[in-house]
Amino acid sequence: MRATAARQGSLREHNLGLVLRTVLDVRAAHQLPPSRADVAAATGLAKATVSALVDRLVAGGLLAELAPAAPQRAGRPAVPLTAPTGTLAAIGTEINVDYLGVRVVDLAGTVLDERIRRTDLRGSDPAATLALLGALVEDVAGGPRLVGTALALPGLVDRSSGVLRLAPNLGWRDVDVTRALADASPTFAAHPPMLANEADLAARAESAARHVAGQDRPSFLYVSGEIGIGSALVLGGELFGGRHGWAGEVGHTVVADGRTLEQVAGQDAMLRAAGLDPDAGLDALVAAAGRGEVSATAALEAAGAALGLGLANVVNVVDVSELVLGGTYARLAPWLREPVLAALRTHVLAAPWAEPRVDVALAGELPAMTGGALAQLARVLADPADWLAEPRA
Repeated sequence: MRATAARQGSLREHNLGLVLRTVLDVRAAHQLPPSRADVAAATGLAKATVSALVDRLVAGGLLAELAPAAPQRAGRPAVPLTAPTGTLAAIGTEINVDYLGVRVVDLAGTVLDERIRRTDLRGSDPAATLALLGALVEDVAGGPRLVGTALALPGLVDRSSGVLRLAPNLGWRDVDVTRALADASPTFAAHPPMLANEADLAARAESAARHVAGQDRPSFLYVSGEIGIGSALVLGGELFGGRHGWAGEVGHTVVADGRTLEQVAGQDAMLRAAGLDPDAGLDALVAAAGRGEVSATAALEAAGAALGLGLANVVNVVDVSELVLGGTYARLAPWLREPVLAALRTHVLAAPWAEPRVDVALAGELPAMTGGALAQLARVLADPADWLAEPRA
């Protein structure tokens, strides 16, 4: 294919996105809001060019100006720039084994609304569950202009067709999720959801949270512990999903006596090993471990050793040193972290030269919904001109 030179118009659109991303990156890192001069210094663009681009973004509702800051030297006061709240938003949604929910996030990263429904969805009817999700979306629709929607699912998603191929813990196979949601919700009909595995979207939210915490282009293996176990690999701040987007099904790797990692270190397995009813849920296990009950702490130590063994196999293949415990594992980290680390040090070939690290997720509760919303909002950053309040002629 013959390469073509960038035209003046495409260069302007590129720079428009560069300016918007620069302002939002500074805001996300909780630094002082930048002025036009700060943006020019950060991007290398001429001050006049930055000023014209900022004017366009402000007029189009993608940036907002704050009250002028008092000048430190002679001259006009600098006008700080920030992302406006409530102008553009995306809806991230999730269906998992014991809950479903929706979360509305705007361009400023503010959660504007959310609905969470706790319920047992194992063996559930797909049509009824998707209809319930559609109803929750309609509850939060009607606010800011909507960029798009996303749906996190605990299984293999065919992103090109909108079909959930397999979600073992839900008992779903070959479900046309996109069509069912379009029938259930006008919002989903107008904005077909981007489908992805829940661990992938949670890892996207975690990558953003680590960027806020000062890590530029982080690399880590995110491990999502729920009833099942998922994982996602982030390299240089970018998610690696594999050819079909199906990478990361670490819970189905075999670790002992023909049993999968999920069967020995999943939430239900840990509860049973602790002598607790799986229906009691995570709170019961955390409470028992907090009281120092031997059965609970022993169950968590064994689960951590098994989890570390399974993850060591992944680390030996993909060469990443940092592991992040998310989902239920984040709450159980005080008891899981050390046995996981011990197994990694024993079984990771490169451990003597690249010490494995185990960290706790920073992205907050139910991060896959946030990750889905962020994935859709990234479309605005990629091409802001398409989202200006006044469309291009």
